[in-house]
Amino acid sequence: MIKIIKWFGLFLLLLILVASIFILYNLRDRNPGYSIDLNIQPGEPGLISAGFSALTITPEVPDQWFDVNKNAKFDSEEGDTYSDKNGNGRFDAVWMAGFDQKRAANGIHDDLWARTMVLDDGYNRFSLTVIDAIGIFHDEVIEIRKAINPEAGITYSVIASTHTHEAPDLMGLWGTSFLKSGIDPAYLTYVRQRIVASIETAARNLQPARILFSQDQHASGKLVTDTRKPMVMDHGIRIMHVLNKENNESLGTLLGWANHPETVWSDNLLITSDFPHFIREGIENGIVLNDSLIMEGVGGISIFLNGAIGGLMTTPPELPIKDPWTESVYQAPDFNKARSLGYQVAEIGLKLLQQAQDTLHEGSIGIAAKTFDLPLDNPLFRIGAASGILDRGYSKWGHMRTEIAYITLGQASILTYPGEVYPELINGGIEAPAGQDFLIDPMEIPVARDLMKGNYKFIIGLGNDELGYIIPKSEWDETPPYLYHEKESPYGEINSLGPDTSPLIHRQIEQIIEDYYN
Repeated sequence: MIKIIKWFGLFLLLLILVASIFILYNLRDRNPGYSIDLNIQPGEPGLISAGFSALTITPEVPDQWFDVNKNAKFDSEEGDTYSDKNGNGRFDAVWMAGFDQKRAANGIHDDLWARTMVLDDGYNRFSLTVIDAIGIFHDEVIEIRKAINPEAGITYSVIASTHTHEAPDLMGLWGTSFLKSGIDPAYLTYVRQRIVASIETAARNLQPARILFSQDQHASGKLVTDTRKPMVMDHGIRIMHVLNKENNESLGTLLGWANHPETVWSDNLLITSDFPHFIREGIENGIVLNDSLIMEGVGGISIFLNGAIGGLMTTPPELPIKDPWTESVYQAPDFNKARSLGYQVAEIGLKLLQQAQDTLHEGSIGIAAKTFDLPLDNPLFRIGAASGILDRGYSKWGHMRTEIAYITLGQASILTYPGEVYPELINGGIEAPAGQDFLIDPMEIPVARDLMKGNYKFIIGLGNDELGYIIPKSEWDETPPYLYHEKESPYGEINSLGPDTSPLIHRQIEQIIEDYYN
């Protein structure tokens, strides 16, 4: 008996040792010692050069499947079957990110893209890439930067995501269950390679440029709603149009707006970038309905830039979208609704360009950027990281490395956030309502756009990372009584690193902007 207990104890110790090694390996720092601390001041204004590129990152969807119970989830145990089109004897699922697990793609509606703009002032070269994905982690951003050919001359790069809920999982959260990653490593490698190629291509495409800026702070009021109190949104649409300085040919546009690309909603099983597809099509090629051109586009390569989408900003099935050209009202989620939404945003952008308020003929690029550590307080995220489902490690124990950046060009400034930031942190309106978990006044004051300078203040959500929701600490609410006398806790906290995420990020933003201007 004693011998059995001894062997069992040794087996248990071995099991604990193996489990500990497995967990520590998963929590290892993927990029030990990596840090950025930039404060590059703009110099004398001079010639600006710009280059654009657009490379597809559309996955292959080799197999199709049959959703017997119509729940938009592949459940073989409930009778769902598939057609093995490539004949390899298995279901080659492409797991779609967003909404629920088990959402296997069943085809492609439109291409996904890695779209890049590179700006150069003769001294510094800044690249901005936006990919059609729900998000990409900071560790992947670092690997992409390492792979960029030095001959591309990139001083600093930003890689952001549109946050579409209809693209392959790049974060690991949407596989067959909470315990199974949905990432296809081969596809993730392909996306990294295409981002690198997009940046290098845009750098090769540099041409002398002039830039038009325009904006409407309240343009999109009927196209998006806030699903969590307080009702604070970022309705503004900001656009910059880059043209060849010598022949006036359109090189590209950058349009910034804040809304979750999930208009076709959870039952859709076709790969798509959602409404950003129609925004870009409308800006580039014009608004076309039934083969009739409603409004001309401006050509070039259009980039959609998502902003303050926390809260969350969305166009849900409850919100009807009225099409101004057909008089139809689309409420049920489908591609007609996404098309109408995207085309209306494109129309606003095109009209703004017709009345462009500022033109930059010469300029200089300024760049401030910094990496820092944030505590990981979310127990589900900790389990995900320890198990390897979330494939990112600790920069130090219990913390993850992330990054913010502040870029200036003439009357424009750009601020990146490493996640889904709540609009009240950007424009004001932070509250400290009864029921809050922390009895504090708003901490993140002054808000971001009050710190930024210039006439055109672009926010990049999910910039160089995706940490989930960035929630004002005074609005944090996990325990009863709940905010605004609600019966249930609000959505958001379950997909956030923790309550200190927002004030810690805000402190870093305050510091880099203060240092930049002093």
